[in-house]
Amino acid sequence: MFIDSAEILVRSGKGGDGMVHFHREKFVPRGGPDGGDGGKGGDVILEVRPTLNTLQTFRHVTRYIAESGRNGGPNNMSGKSANDLVIPVPPGTVVYDAVTNELIGDLTKAGERLTLCKGGRGGRGNQHFATSRNQAPRTAEKGEPYEEKRVKLELKLIADIGIIGVPNAGKSTLLSVLTNARPKIAPYPFTTLEPNLGVAEVDEDTNIVLADIPGLIEGASHGAGLGHDFLRHIQRTRVLIHLLDGLSDDPLADYSQINSELSLFDSNLVKKPQIVALNKIDQPEVRERLEDIKKRFKKQNVELMTISALARTNVRELLLRAARLLAEAPALEEAPMPAPVYRPKEDARDFHVTREGAHRWRISGAAIERAASMTYWEHDGSVRRFQKIMETLGVDEALRKAGVKDEDTVAIGDFELDWRE
Repeated sequence: MFIDSAEILVRSGKGGDGMVHFHREKFVPRGGPDGGDGGKGGDVILEVRPTLNTLQTFRHVTRYIAESGRNGGPNNMSGKSANDLVIPVPPGTVVYDAVTNELIGDLTKAGERLTLCKGGRGGRGNQHFATSRNQAPRTAEKGEPYEEKRVKLELKLIADIGIIGVPNAGKSTLLSVLTNARPKIAPYPFTTLEPNLGVAEVDEDTNIVLADIPGLIEGASHGAGLGHDFLRHIQRTRVLIHLLDGLSDDPLADYSQINSELSLFDSNLVKKPQIVALNKIDQPEVRERLEDIKKRFKKQNVELMTISALARTNVRELLLRAARLLAEAPALEEAPMPAPVYRPKEDARDFHVTREGAHRWRISGAAIERAASMTYWEHDGSVRRFQKIMETLGVDEALRKAGVKDEDTVAIGDFELDWRE
């Protein structure tokens, strides 16, 4: 089964906790702090593997969670950092944020990587908090929390040439004749339910990749038929072979209809070089009205090739013409990219004070919530350090201005604190 879209949840690894520990050795009194640092959590990374061509794997596995870093140990021993979680994806994978629908990345080249979530850094052990005035600190940090994201993956096949047309025009037959691909072929519309790829040999030094796109009908750009799901695969191609059904009542109307759907879906699609080919000229009823069809296309200034994919008439000439157009067409990376949207970065130190009840408050903000999650609440030294962080960020002053009183509850992330002046 061809799977070209998926939604997955990814989570990086949490950083390992730093340790509160003091050196213990016979005949060495007051050995001093020697708590080790925690290891870094694993990143979640997408990597392009050219051997893949579908998103089939993500149909069965939808959660990807990296390992967390190991905790620090005594004698200044740092915890082991976790390995990154590398998720292989096929070339042509486009990554979106599933919540905001914002584009995160577009992966096209073999070996290309995209870091979705960064692993948390390891917490520092109490060895780092020793000073001349505090030589036995009971202060350390827990590991930085993980990052979590829900992302949407879409696959746009990377092919040199796309074969488009109405259902039953003979696209799959043409692909099977030009390449070694073996798509399903039958005498009824919508035989092809998924795009097929094939490699054609132009000469000893030149191979080109062709994609057979499932048949398009009127309204495809708005979801009718199969076109809405597969129109995006045409965006990766550089040249189009527009195949027309010679047995159709009006091939010119089919031609106009398909180009209209391409334009409605993406205005750049109709700008791609096209070769228009009328198929099934081996049929007597097609030969009878062939001259009339050519005249109608000539009036529209459209050059029309005539072929028979089944009888293999003129198919080699069609391939050579497509190869020449391909050589002249701009590379994909030369295509104009949309202007980047400037989004000012939020200051991690920003926070918000929200009243949740008569005696309950909530502090929300990246820096203060991260500091709370990295605090050892069982150690007085760590609690005092967190209080200093609150003062530095201005949280204390903001709470007093908002009207906090003794014995009120202040929630920060998953933690609840009692306010005391």
